[in-house]
Amino acid sequence: MASKKLIQNFYKSDALIDADVMKEYLHPEIILDWNSSKGFVQLNYESILNLSLELSKAYVRSKVRISHILAENDLVSVRYSHYVKTIENPREEMFLANFIVIWQIKDDKLYRGYQMSQIS
Repeated sequence: MASKKLIQNFYKSDALIDADVMKEYLHPEIILDWNSSKGFVQLNYESILNLSLELSKAYVRSKVRISHILAENDLVSVRYSHYVKTIENPREEMFLANFIVIWQIKDDKLYRGYQMSQIS
């Protein structure tokens, strides 16, 4: 699968709130370097799955709106806004954060990520 299409499918899926779906996209050796408004964190395969599990406890729906996506060889850069619906209020869509990430693809999986985010 083309790298750009893989990323589009990833963000259209429920992977961010469904660890079983997330597993389909992650390379076993994945590393995500994440700089957020709360600081830096480095995530591996297990910690990304754990994050997805935690998000599923708070949100019933997750929606990503991609504004920019660029691909070159095995690298894909994407800028997006993340919206969620909480368990407490599933009818109201809430803006969560803005993200920009550069993904390196290996074996048709997310292999290395360099992400920055800012919460709403």
